[in-house]
Amino acid sequence: MKSTREKILRTLLAFPGSTINDMAEAVGINGISIRHHLTSLEAEGLITSAEERHGVGRPRFIYRLSEKGIEEFPTSYLKLTKRLLESLKNRFSTNEFIGLLEEIGSNIANSYKDEIKGKTLEERITLLKSIMTKEGFIVDWEKNEEDYTITSYSCPYYRVRIDHPEICVLDHQLITQILSKPVQIESCIFTGDDHCTYRINMNEKDNSNE
Repeated sequence: MKSTREKILRTLLAFPGSTINDMAEAVGINGISIRHHLTSLEAEGLITSAEERHGVGRPRFIYRLSEKGIEEFPTSYLKLTKRLLESLKNRFSTNEFIGLLEEIGSNIANSYKDEIKGKTLEERITLLKSIMTKEGFIVDWEKNEEDYTITSYSCPYYRVRIDHPEICVLDHQLITQILSKPVQIESCIFTGDDHCTYRINMNEKDNSNE
């Protein structure tokens, strides 16, 4: 039997922009109980709310699933991704396939080109952490005597990498291009390590052509 929480989420998936009364009717509980669940779901970032005016009187609140809320439901993204990568590997040579993955990493980095300009290496590392977090990584970094160490404690591509280990070049290209310095891979989750570690020597020559 579905929980009240799941019923609310499913209602919003099918009918985005529902009101409290809409959901109370669909779920079969009173408005006070619905409000309690909505407060919890919004605090978790699974739904969003907005005021909507409808003629004379007080505005009403309408609710929608957030991106995080939509991700609560099963999808075929993983299957589709694996099928696309398999098709690309069959169509292109290994070098061409890796080149495509590097191009994706470069495209992500290029979308932040204006933000990178004029930044110090440490500022670029801070920006990189923000970018990788948006991409689904859990990242931290530290400064040592002669280098910086970037540690990724999770990999959003892990389940894809099982069949397509070449995808590692994507984030390596992203990191290298954002920092404009050579990046050495010290450890990798895919090869059995607890986390991925990248080392950047602060004295290495800048790769930037600017």
